[in-house]
Amino acid sequence: MSMNVFLPSLPGMAAWFEVDYSVMQLSVAVYLAMNAILQILVGPISDKFGRRPIILGGVLIYLVATLGCILAPNATVFLIFRMMQAVIAVAMVLSRAVVRDIYSQDRAASMIGYVTMGMAVVPMIAPAIGGMLEQIWGWRANFALLMLCGGMVFIIAWNDLGETARKSDNTLAGQFREYPELLKSPRFWGYCMASALGSGAFFAYLGGAPFVASDVFGLSPSEMGLYFAAPSIGYFLGNWITGAFAARVGVNRMVLYGTLIGTFGMALSLVSSYTGHSGPISFFGFMTLVGIGNGMTISNATAGMLSVRPHLAGTASGLGGAIMIGGGAALSALAGALLVPGAGEFPLIWIMFITSALAILAILSVVWRERQIGM
Repeated sequence: MSMNVFLPSLPGMAAWFEVDYSVMQLSVAVYLAMNAILQILVGPISDKFGRRPIILGGVLIYLVATLGCILAPNATVFLIFRMMQAVIAVAMVLSRAVVRDIYSQDRAASMIGYVTMGMAVVPMIAPAIGGMLEQIWGWRANFALLMLCGGMVFIIAWNDLGETARKSDNTLAGQFREYPELLKSPRFWGYCMASALGSGAFFAYLGGAPFVASDVFGLSPSEMGLYFAAPSIGYFLGNWITGAFAARVGVNRMVLYGTLIGTFGMALSLVSSYTGHSGPISFFGFMTLVGIGNGMTISNATAGMLSVRPHLAGTASGLGGAIMIGGGAALSALAGALLVPGAGEFPLIWIMFITSALAILAILSVVWRERQIGM
């Protein structure tokens, strides 16, 4: 919700703060960039001190940052607090590590799929809610909603989240010295890049779709919010498929099928645009296939990534998430920079197609490596 509830408000926020759209679009890129940096740190810290205290502390800081966004007098102050909001990454990273603490690799993939399926419901409806809130009360109403939800998350975590990690006897500095063990693993990199490139298409979409919706298709904020649900519906379905079939099919084949589906969706979108048949329904409709592909790719690639070195699950989750989100930040910024008046939707679709296709090569490298080492 933090990532996408306010996206329909971006054009209006640019007018409110009297800045160009490209400046407000940085609220996506800087959030993702800070998110990536934090994920590098939070994994080893949680392996040392446990999951529960890091999650609770992160949510508290998030609440302060969200209040700062509401009260920001100008775009600069807003972007500073928006970067601080990225601390909610602790919940995203460590929720995956909690699941891997409890389950084996294929079972973890299935459980992460079900968890993420539930998580997908919120971004499915959040842009529609955000668009309506913006039209009725203005953009600040979106951040008031985030304050309310963040408070609920803190209360639930405080009362219900137990500690699942076996705290490491290693020092904190020693935990960070474990990174080379992961970085030297070809399988970790294969899973990581499959996840990063597969989700990179979606992050580019986050950075560019508001411009396409408002400037190319002329949608209002509320209409934009409804169309924005398309990839989230697909993401929900993709995670349901993961939950139902990952334990039987295996993570590698699930990731491969997911990357193929996402690439196919963007290929159809390219054909639609170049033949002059592009419109809101076709553009956002093909994004559903990207969502399905991501739902199958990310959960399974994450489970594979965390299972390369199970004793470093928190570190792997943080490092893998940092690479995924960092790449997403770059792609989001690139989409915002390339989408200028008159460019149409083509730069965004090409970015999404290329990253989706590269994700196929990444998971094929994992399959090749496992055959090489006889797994």
